[in-house]
Amino acid sequence: MTMRQEDTNPMRALQGLENRGSSVRLQAALAAGTTPDPRFVDKLIERCAIEPEFYVRDMLTWALTRHSSSMTVPRLIDELRAERTQARSQALHTLSKIGDRRAWPAITRALLTDPDDEVARSAWRAAVVLVPEGEEPGLAGALAAQLGRGERETRSSLSRALIALGEPITPALRAAMTDPDPRVRQHAIATERLWRDPDAGFESAIEEAKRVVVLGGTGQEG
Repeated sequence: MTMRQEDTNPMRALQGLENRGSSVRLQAALAAGTTPDPRFVDKLIERCAIEPEFYVRDMLTWALTRHSSSMTVPRLIDELRAERTQARSQALHTLSKIGDRRAWPAITRALLTDPDDEVARSAWRAAVVLVPEGEEPGLAGALAAQLGRGERETRSSLSRALIALGEPITPALRAAMTDPDPRVRQHAIATERLWRDPDAGFESAIEEAKRVVVLGGTGQEG
């Protein structure tokens, strides 16, 4: 059909990404992913950095995953050095969705500790997906160093990232349970409890951890 041909025309898709209407941008991103074209990659990444609508950003990421990782991954790695926080965050998010472990060296300590919570959270998620076998303990230590950081959403994200690493988190959590900072101890205890009982819920685990810390405990059994 003529309409379908127009919708997937490369120039129409590229122009649509600049449209003021979010629904038009969404359709343009959908078209770019439905019919991948190397000419789309730079524009999709550029748009990720400035797109205000979450659901459009999600479609932009999907469109990028439909293109060859040999083209997208190097460009996304370059984007990790961008000044704009959304550019770094979206690049990390997209790298986690692509899952190409060649991007692992680009997940630096600076990104894992980025002062912007959204960038840091994206870095934690990407790191857990991309970490090579055998490097989980080092990543666990780097993530555990952020325990106690931020508000509920940030702390919950960090707990999920740590739990996804599995057994290698044990030494780092045990050490954090004796940290001088009560927020760190609470977060470590809550994370350990969530690891043992994923159905407990973050709020419940945190409240229990607070009680343990107030009573002078560490949450360590035995």
